[in-house]
Amino acid sequence: MNFKEFFLYLLKPIFWGVIIALVIIYGAKLSTTLMHLSADEKVASYSEAVKKASPSVVNIYSQQYLDSSIDNKQHLQPTGLGSGIIIDNKGYILTNFHVIAKADQILIALQDGRLFTASVVGSDIVTDLAVLQITGDNLPVIPQNPLYQPQVGDIVLAIGNPYNLGQTVTQGIISATGRNGMSSSGRQDFLQTDAAINEGNSGGALINSRGELVGINTSEFYSNNQNSSSGISFAIPYQLSQRVMKSLIAHGRVIRGSLGIVAENLDPLIARLWGLKAQNSIVIKKIDESGPAALAGIEVNDILLKIDGIAFDTLIAAMDKVAEIKPGTKTKLTLLRKGEQIEVEVVIGELNSIGN
Repeated sequence: MNFKEFFLYLLKPIFWGVIIALVIIYGAKLSTTLMHLSADEKVASYSEAVKKASPSVVNIYSQQYLDSSIDNKQHLQPTGLGSGIIIDNKGYILTNFHVIAKADQILIALQDGRLFTASVVGSDIVTDLAVLQITGDNLPVIPQNPLYQPQVGDIVLAIGNPYNLGQTVTQGIISATGRNGMSSSGRQDFLQTDAAINEGNSGGALINSRGELVGINTSEFYSNNQNSSSGISFAIPYQLSQRVMKSLIAHGRVIRGSLGIVAENLDPLIARLWGLKAQNSIVIKKIDESGPAALAGIEVNDILLKIDGIAFDTLIAAMDKVAEIKPGTKTKLTLLRKGEQIEVEVVIGELNSIGN
């Protein structure tokens, strides 16, 4: 072996040793860089929406005076649990009526640790809504967008205090809009969602992915009276809650117009059998003898086509329109009677109980 071959023989392991060392050093740096990139990569999250809305969602604790077995006297005892939403900086809180229905004292717990005693501004059994008020500084107010219209498929988050576990967020979508027949009046439209709503969530917020108020969580659906949920929950739409809240604040009650009738949607098949053109209309089934409709000469089986020139596809839409008309206002109804279209002027009355 000559000198050149001997030199190459000695250099070869040194060369490969340097190469391996460089691979190890730079490989470690590359791995660290990739780890940093992975950690910094933005994950899908609704945390910003929750941060905007959650401080304004409060826990509500109802208390009643109940007889004590110890001293035979009445003492305040916890009897109810629910949630509520601070709507403005004047301290108005929206919640469900059933949350505070029997309360002698209502305690409001904010997420920042503050505790208040609330007064009842007004309540509305028909929509199961109530307005409370607290007095405090720097109250968190939930984001609101009156222009937002909920659409089926929109992502929604339910915020509340289920089972008094503390504030909890559940996620789902809007499964349907315009659901009715779930309330005691059978008229109210609900938003349906698959976001979990449990005991204690009632009165809490249903928000969209921007943190804006979509509805007031009100109930969970149980099939066949079983205790297991079907993953179907309901919320009162924001727009409806605002109309009710403003009336409760202004008058202490909700003033609704009434025709003094009981009506139902006209079955399209029956309409065709009768040879009627008005297939998306409302048929009047009963009339209050002393009500506005009777005084105007409206008859049973008259078909309501329009109210002040506006046609409605469903009974709820038509009666909501009537409810929004100030009592004492003259309103023109377009009717179909025995195949003949007529117009009748009626003076809207005030709804004093659940009805139309």
